Amino acid sequence: MNSAQARPRRRGRTTFLIASAVVLGVLAGTVTGYAIQFNREPTPLAPLAQAKVVTPKALAPDGATTNKTINANRWHKTDDDLAKLLIEAPGGAKVEGSGYESLDFFAAKFFEKPEHGLPGILSDRVRRVASTVWSEDDRVFVEVRLLQFNDRSGADDYEKDQSRYMPQVKYAGNSGVEIPGLAGDLGHVWVDSEVDEEPGYYPIRGARAIARRGDIVLDISYFNNRGKIAESDVIDLAKRQLERL
Repeated sequence: MNSAQARPRRRGRTTFLIASAVVLGVLAGTVTGYAIQFNREPTPLAPLAQAKVVTPKALAPDGATTNKTINANRWHKTDDDLAKLLIEAPGGAKVEGSGYESLDFFAAKFFEKPEHGLPGILSDRVRRVASTVWSEDDRVFVEVRLLQFNDRSGADDYEKDQSRYMPQVKYAGNSGVEIPGLAGDLGHVWVDSEVDEEPGYYPIRGARAIARRGDIVLDISYFNNRGKIAESDVIDLAKRQLERL
């Protein structure tokens, strides 16, 4: 097909005249309407359905006053007890611990170089960390953490920084998969491409889920000491935790 055939045709003269008449008719009707309204007496507005908006009376702070009562209209459930938002371990699992972690404990346990990890998470403005840990049949070991930051930008920086290195061979060794229902730039799940095998030990395969929702990042570590992990199991955990948020 040459360019002459591909070029769209102009509208015909009849179509153009009809369109012009419609525009002129609308303009004429508008002008006539203004002229009629100009000569009419103003019509009073209908009374408001609620003449006076009732607002709570301001009270002086006392012993029962909290940050939550002061900011009742702006309070979000993630401002409450963060540990309550952690998902429960499945039936039959052995819960190893659940609650809050201090930032120095988290850095020492989670980062290869704690002396760099702690200043890093402090610069990201981590507010608090809640976690739950469980095992299943001495084969599956799961750690679920919620990291809450002072603002979304800190959470966003942490999620992106952690996700950036996961595809490296030293870690997952693949680009991971998106979590259904969540934008790709807000979270992924990775199952290690390689099994960690050492003489005298079970073959261990790991997986990780990182996702952000608002000012909270969920970070799930999942291990199986028989070397088998179903990607869907890790995705399901991440989805359940996101729903709690």
